[in-house]
Amino acid sequence: MHTNQFAQSLLGGIKDALSWIGIPRHMLDKFDEIIFLIVIIIIAFALAGIIHSISVRFAKRILKRKNVPILSSIIENSVLRKLTAIIPPLIISALLPFAFNSKSEWYTISEKITWIYFFVALIFSVNAILRTVGDTLKNKQELQNRPMKGFIQIFQVIFSCLIVIVIISILINKSPFNLITGLGAFAAVLMLVFKDTILGFVAGVLISENDVVRIGDWIEVPQSNINGIVVDISLNFVKVQNFDNTFVTIPPYSLVSGSFTNWRGMSDSGGRRIMREYVLKLDYIKPCSPEFLEKMKAFDEELAQFITEKQQQAAEGKVANTENPAGLTNGTIETNAGLLRAYMNMYLKRHPFISKDLLLMVRTLAPTANGLPLQIYCFSTNKNWPSYESIQADIMEHFVSILPAFELYPFQSSSARDTIISSLIESGKIDLSIIDGMPWHSVLLKENKDSTSTPLQDATPTSQSMPAQ
Repeated sequence: MHTNQFAQSLLGGIKDALSWIGIPRHMLDKFDEIIFLIVIIIIAFALAGIIHSISVRFAKRILKRKNVPILSSIIENSVLRKLTAIIPPLIISALLPFAFNSKSEWYTISEKITWIYFFVALIFSVNAILRTVGDTLKNKQELQNRPMKGFIQIFQVIFSCLIVIVIISILINKSPFNLITGLGAFAAVLMLVFKDTILGFVAGVLISENDVVRIGDWIEVPQSNINGIVVDISLNFVKVQNFDNTFVTIPPYSLVSGSFTNWRGMSDSGGRRIMREYVLKLDYIKPCSPEFLEKMKAFDEELAQFITEKQQQAAEGKVANTENPAGLTNGTIETNAGLLRAYMNMYLKRHPFISKDLLLMVRTLAPTANGLPLQIYCFSTNKNWPSYESIQADIMEHFVSILPAFELYPFQSSSARDTIISSLIESGKIDLSIIDGMPWHSVLLKENKDSTSTPLQDATPTSQSMPAQ
């Protein structure tokens, strides 16, 4: 009763003020309800503005004294402004009975508009809160590798769909539960319209639950020409920055339904795998003679120690077995190829950028039409791509350069130029030093015939190639 008297007194005061500025009194009496509605709206938005201004000032004062990440995110995402936007429709809805008769058409229309405005403002405010929560969780160390953005978007879509259903129920004067029940008839249409969103929702849950992809992972999807770092994961797409600095997006369900390579295991491990091979010519693989072994002792100190130990084991009649595994995987002195394997193992083990904790071996593969493949299998401790490639190149270049010292040669398809050079060598009627591009070991073999130097001194990897003529 007192509230109604206050409303009437307020309306009377407004009419007196409007009459004073020249508006006829009979016209004001005719639009009592409209005037009161306008007053209610002005009061509601003014009160919301005051609350917003006070809350923002209070938050900024706190931030000046102390850095609160969630409060900074609230200011950045305008959460306070969107939350205070909910206040006006609540005030208007509470005061509408004072402006209109509850049975009038104006009351019904105003109430619908007020509640629709409320739910629209609620969507924006909840989305802003979810974004704030997502930004805060993303900065937490333990959650940085989780696709939190996808989860946030899932909640946003679910909440928005519920609000849309409520708004439609307000417009058609039906219960939201009746509307949800009736949506079953439109399920096929909804599946068609929201196919990507539904598939993205399911894929996002699977990706997060199984920890398939994280932001920062290096993934490779050959069928989509993707090879780079994941920079964003959302409900509808996964964004990847390729190594050529191009950006590619792919639907999350493509990662779930298809196959791809995630190099996270390599990044998290102690090294990056090197697995390369050379194919040795079969007709150059031969038993090691005592003279050859003595010559190779001068090639490398560690190799000399290996040869000496093997010779002692042979003299004592020791054979490599499970109780005496020496020689099972690190080469032999039986053949020049076995001796090369021993040297390659030693070289890799003392290499500063090869992991000593992960698997390291040099092995022969099944012979092919081109010869016997000799494979290097180890792990680089430096996983940075350019550094890894440089380490791998250095190792392979070193090995191919020392092959002639072990009297071994890699297979290489011959060209017409190789045939001509071979003919010149066989003729013996031309000075090899005048032939440009000759293999350095061929030149050294000729020089050995005309000098007193030992073949080993000329066959070491430190020897220089023939100067260009």
